Amino acid sequence: ASHVVVSLVKNYPNYLIINLDKLDYCASLKNLEPVSEKENYKFIQGDICERDFIKHLFKTEKIDIVLHFAAQTHVDLSFWHALEFTYVNVYGTNVLVAAAHEANVEKFVYVSTDEVYGGSTDKEFDESSPKRPTNPYASSKAAAECFVQSYWDRYRFPVVITRSSNVYGPHQYPEKVIPKFISLLQQNRKCCIHGSGLQRRNFLYATDVVEAFLTVLKEGKPGEIYNIGTNFEMSITQLAKELIHLIKKTSSESEMEHWMDYVKDRPTNDLRYPMNSEKMHNLGWRPKVPWKEGIKKTIEWYKENFHNWNNSEKALEPFPVTEPFAQLGEP
Repeated sequence: ASHVVVSLVKNYPNYLIINLDKLDYCASLKNLEPVSEKENYKFIQGDICERDFIKHLFKTEKIDIVLHFAAQTHVDLSFWHALEFTYVNVYGTNVLVAAAHEANVEKFVYVSTDEVYGGSTDKEFDESSPKRPTNPYASSKAAAECFVQSYWDRYRFPVVITRSSNVYGPHQYPEKVIPKFISLLQQNRKCCIHGSGLQRRNFLYATDVVEAFLTVLKEGKPGEIYNIGTNFEMSITQLAKELIHLIKKTSSESEMEHWMDYVKDRPTNDLRYPMNSEKMHNLGWRPKVPWKEGIKKTIEWYKENFHNWNNSEKALEPFPVTEPFAQLGEP
């Protein structure tokens, strides 16, 4: 989301870009420093789950378009904190879409995930494939999608839903697999691989995703869903070996094994999320950044910016068992 904000502020000087963020444990305002002093950028700290605050925001700011990225997203944590994920991702989305509808917003883009489809070993998912989420995070995103879609079905409120592959690149809190492995290796620590490491993921570079969202803003049709995917796919073990090779400068199999530590898997771990993105291609978007270029830029960025978050070290635990959230009261 920070990459999208920076791009919008720089490329659309005649638009005021409002960045609403709760500043949760995984947020860093340093990601927005390139635009923080720009006249067409405004930061507001706030929570999408606070209904009165959100209603007031839409009354006081003339908001034309909403890009809704706000969510709890770390799958590992969702097994321990399913209620918090449901509250933020489902209730928070409900609050936001209701307020946007009341304010007659021109377009509401809900940012979802390929994980709502569940896993598949062979069949590619298209936008009409059924939702079969297998973890609390994906379940909360799938439920939120249903609420968003209902505003199109009932009111013809112009919502668009996107489902993207795993995004990587600068700015990402290092609990996610690519920045986690990079940061561990840069600190001379081993990559912690869940289970067999055979799970495969499609990785999409941040600037390619930015282009996809700009395309959806301009060309996306109300009521539609768009897969934002890439054919580039690798297993988690392959990923670890690639990063070991690039950071530790070794191609020796035994040396690579030295930097890999297989740990207990999470309760469910889908093998693959193959997606068909033909619909986005028809709007004129395709990913452009090759893996070798994207991963090199990402490695360089984490060398300098790992400590952009106060609690970066905590993100490197193999499997989260501690409390990152305050316990919720009733909404």
